[in-house]
Amino acid sequence: MTEQMIPGGGFYFVVNAGSGSQQSDDTQRVIREVLESAGHRCKFFEAGSGADLPGLAARALHEAQQNDGIIAAAGGDGTLNAVVQVALGGGRPFAMVPRGTFNYFGRTHGIPQDLRAAAEALLDARVTPVQVGLVNDRVFLVNASLGLYPRLLEDREAFKQRFGRSRFVAFCSALASLRRHWQPMPIEVEINGERQVLSTQSLFVGNNALQLQQVGVPEADAIGHALAVLMLRPVSTAGLLGLLVRGAFSRLGDADSVINFSTRELTVRPLVAGRRFKVAVDGEITYLTAPLVFRVAPQPLALLVPRDRASPAGAACD
Repeated sequence: MTEQMIPGGGFYFVVNAGSGSQQSDDTQRVIREVLESAGHRCKFFEAGSGADLPGLAARALHEAQQNDGIIAAAGGDGTLNAVVQVALGGGRPFAMVPRGTFNYFGRTHGIPQDLRAAAEALLDARVTPVQVGLVNDRVFLVNASLGLYPRLLEDREAFKQRFGRSRFVAFCSALASLRRHWQPMPIEVEINGERQVLSTQSLFVGNNALQLQQVGVPEADAIGHALAVLMLRPVSTAGLLGLLVRGAFSRLGDADSVINFSTRELTVRPLVAGRRFKVAVDGEITYLTAPLVFRVAPQPLALLVPRDRASPAGAACD
């Protein structure tokens, strides 16, 4: 897949109004003002909750297919994930307007964080192939993980509901969570036919160079051709807090208690009773049946990227 001009059949946006109808109204108004003034048709599919997203994304994709249009999403990484889950392989380009707190996926590909600027960037965007990760055929754009990290996300959400959404609140919630005692998971991992049994407190698979660079993981450079894997050897509570500090200073990758490598596919099996894992996928918690197969999606996502970032980190052209 090579860089292409955007098609002229209009934008079919899925918007998650679950976080506030006023924000959704403002989002739609600004996007409509920018795109329609430039001659582009816009149609919006508004989700009242996350549960509505898959069905609305399917409708948006269908209309984009019928009209030579673009399926699009406005929201945080979780909303984007739900729409890409439907859009990937659907034969239509995907556009995004970031509206979340962290917005790793959009920031990696040079998409402005300001609402109006992001909409304006679509006017001169190019369709560019971008790598997507899969875990048991579930899409992830940023990361997928099990063990400690999903619990950290659950605690972070509880902190957000109490204290609001900010990076400082997220850091404080992680600090509080890591003070607990965390039991390691016995698992079997398989890479290229070779199997190994180990014990880990958390397994993290990343598909986002920016997030990995921020915490100091050298495998960030592999994104675009492979996934980055981090496995945490069992450590004490003090050791976990030390890793949090290392991550804050972009030095996580050189910690002795962290196993990190890159691969295009990784299979994980539990060594205890039960065949279901709690997995965090782009910040959303789900349960998946073992074995878990993490892999690079066979087809890239056709993402609309600003002209000056049309060959971003994370492109996949294999």
